[in-house]
Amino acid sequence: MTSQIRCFIAISLMALLMVACENKPAPVAAQASAPAVTVVTLKTQAVTLARQLPGRTNAFVVAEVRPQVTGIVKERLFTEGSVVQAGQPLYQLDDATYRADYNSAKALLVRAQAAADIAHYNAERAEKLIGSKAISEQELVNARAVVRQAEADVGVAEARVASTEVKLGFARITSPIDGRIGKSTVTRGALVTADQAAPLTTVQQLDPIYVDLTRSANELLDLRRKLASGAARKTESIPVTIILEDGNRYDHEGELVFTDVAVDPMTGTYALRVVVPNPDNLLMPGMYVHATVSSAILDDGLLVPQKGVTRDAKGNASAMVVTSEGTVEQRAVQVSRTVGDQWLVDSGLVEGERVIIEGLQRVRPGRPVIATEAQAH
Repeated sequence: MTSQIRCFIAISLMALLMVACENKPAPVAAQASAPAVTVVTLKTQAVTLARQLPGRTNAFVVAEVRPQVTGIVKERLFTEGSVVQAGQPLYQLDDATYRADYNSAKALLVRAQAAADIAHYNAERAEKLIGSKAISEQELVNARAVVRQAEADVGVAEARVASTEVKLGFARITSPIDGRIGKSTVTRGALVTADQAAPLTTVQQLDPIYVDLTRSANELLDLRRKLASGAARKTESIPVTIILEDGNRYDHEGELVFTDVAVDPMTGTYALRVVVPNPDNLLMPGMYVHATVSSAILDDGLLVPQKGVTRDAKGNASAMVVTSEGTVEQRAVQVSRTVGDQWLVDSGLVEGERVIIEGLQRVRPGRPVIATEAQAH
């Protein structure tokens, strides 16, 4: 091979290499300018408007046991902290005085009944004698009056027996309701009075139990505006979920039974009351809990993952949106409440837009990105 041919071949190879280099793509620069991100495409859906509210548990029924007569505590008839039934004896007072009054009243009743029997006999005898003119008309009238007086005396004696019997019964203090009884404030030998302010003990019905909650009046106004505009509709008795102080969910769901009609001027909140089954007595009065209360359903709600929304130093919320051209756009948004791990969007985003939830630290507004849809869970 001549030197000219070798030179031609070398020049041809160099030309081919240069063409190859010119046609070879340069992905490094392109990839560096278009980082990969993960997005979610927003879709409207029915959203239950729920709010987790703080509250305290309270007994369903509370009965403070007080004496209705004065006396010395002779015996305590219950175990503190136990379950008692309505009518179960709790205290026995020294009833000697009340028993004596009762026996005296019964004796007076017997005397009055005996006098009434004599009066009836005399009246019947006068009725027979008046026919034979053996007695005067006045004597018959007197006999009848004595009968009425004797019957009245019997009535007074019977009332006295009933009164003393009631007082004698009050010397044995019983439970007014079914429930769990607390500690006793008196011991054997203590003097209790009928007019004392301090209760002897307290009986509380704990199944079911109340959960008293507070809610912002501003939220109520916002809810009413949504309902009035048709943007939301009222729920039909959605159960209330109770979250215990340790963060665990309570096994039984409650029911909202009361909403206060007045707002506390000091706090700007109003009260709600929930009734919750408590068969195991796990909930005790005074416990701090949270309750998730549902108030309405938003038919066209728009949810965005919380990690797709950021806030600046002033607290303003924004989201990064991938446009149809594949570039990033920063969007100011308004969010009102959380629904699980998502924000409920009030404004700033619409259905069909793609919000970046991963890779936010690598993007800038106006720059192109490579968007990948997040996997549905």
